Amino acid sequence: MPQPTDTTPTFWRDPALPFIEVRAIADGRKLRYGRHAHDTFSIGAVTGGRSTYLNGNTLERVHAGAVVIVNPNVVHACNPAADEAWSYRMFHLDADWLAALQHAQGFGAQAAFVPFAQTLTWRADLFAGLNVLYDVLVNPHEDALHKECAVTQYFTALQQALNPAPPENTPSGPNPRLARAAEFIDDNYTRTLKLEEICTAANLSPSYLIRAFREQYGMTPHAYVVNRRIEFSRAQLRRGHAIADVAAEAGFADQAHLQRAFRQFVAATPGQYRG
Repeated sequence: MPQPTDTTPTFWRDPALPFIEVRAIADGRKLRYGRHAHDTFSIGAVTGGRSTYLNGNTLERVHAGAVVIVNPNVVHACNPAADEAWSYRMFHLDADWLAALQHAQGFGAQAAFVPFAQTLTWRADLFAGLNVLYDVLVNPHEDALHKECAVTQYFTALQQALNPAPPENTPSGPNPRLARAAEFIDDNYTRTLKLEEICTAANLSPSYLIRAFREQYGMTPHAYVVNRRIEFSRAQLRRGHAIADVAAEAGFADQAHLQRAFRQFVAATPGQYRG
C-alpha cells in the first residue's frame, strides 16, 4: 500500500484478512463528506489537523489524538476545519467478525453485534495502538498471521477498555488446549498458517488464544511460529545449507524475510551464524 503523502486517499486490503479495510490520507483539507452510514464497524485515529465529527445527533470538534468510533449503520460525517491539513487513518471491520470476538470475551451466544456506547475517546494508549496496528497492516514484510494476531489483540483491548463484557469464567492453571495449539504449530510451522487453523486445532477463540498463549508460553502464537522457524533455520545453517534454501524450507516468504527475523531473534545475520 503506498503511503498517503498528499490529498489522495490510499486504501489497504488483504485477501487473507477479508474482514478489515483501512483508509488513510495525509492532507484531507479538501475532503467533504455528506452524512452517510456503513454496515461495518468503523474506528479512526485523527493524526493531524482539526475536524468536525458528527455521530448520530452528536456533533463534536476533534483534533490530533482523537479516536472516533462509529457503530454499524449509524449516520456520521467527519469534515476538516477550513484550510487545515487534516489527516486520519480509518479502519472498517466486518460487524460479524467483531461480534464473534465479543462473544469470545463473554457477551454470550447472541448473534448480534453489541454496539459501543462511547463514540469518541482521547485515550493515548488506544490512539497509539491504532497507529501501531496501521503500521503492521500496511507493512508488506509482515505476514498474514502476524497481521491477524495484531488486529485481534487491538480490538480485544479496545473491547475491554470501552465496551467490557462480564468476566470470563476461565479455569485456573494451565489450559491443555494451549498445549494443543503449540503442538499444532510445531507440526505445521514450515507452511503458511492462519490464526483460524490454530484456533480450530485447539478449540479456542482467537482472543483467548492470543492472550492465554502469551501468558503460558511468553510469546504470541505468531512469535512462536517465527521462533520455531528460526530454530529450524539455525539447525539447517549449522549443516551448511544455502540461506535461500533454508528460508524456503523454514516457511519464510523469501530470504529477506529470514534475514529480518534472524536478526531479531539471534542478533546476527544467517551468514554470520553459518560462518
